[in-house]
Amino acid sequence: MEHAHELPEWLHIFEEIDILRGMIFGLVHTIIPVIGYYTGWSINRFLKIISNGYIAGLVGVILAHVIADFIAATLDPHLKSAAFGIVLGGLIPLTIIPFMEKYVTKSKYHIVVGDHDDIKKDLKKKHL
Repeated sequence: MEHAHELPEWLHIFEEIDILRGMIFGLVHTIIPVIGYYTGWSINRFLKIISNGYIAGLVGVILAHVIADFIAATLDPHLKSAAFGIVLGGLIPLTIIPFMEKYVTKSKYHIVVGDHDDIKKDLKKKHL
């Protein structure tokens, strides 16, 4: 059987089981934030240096998500052809941020507003 893309032979089983379409995307898309969390790598940290803190966090999470989407889509044979569309679709919401900033009131329960003190207290506690 001839394949349009190169995969290790044992991975071709996933092409035959339709319910597993997108599994590689989901796996890679989830592993990337886990690696970022454990290594401390953060787009947000870099963006906070050059802009407003919570806007940097929002833009950072969108960019990190889009980068993870792109990497995951290019590695998943079922989504490879959609990688650029996924990236464009993920970037379009950035255009509504100025509108949201101007016209939408943030909730008093938003993490940026209320949780920093709780996080500081939690970090000072001794953990097992």
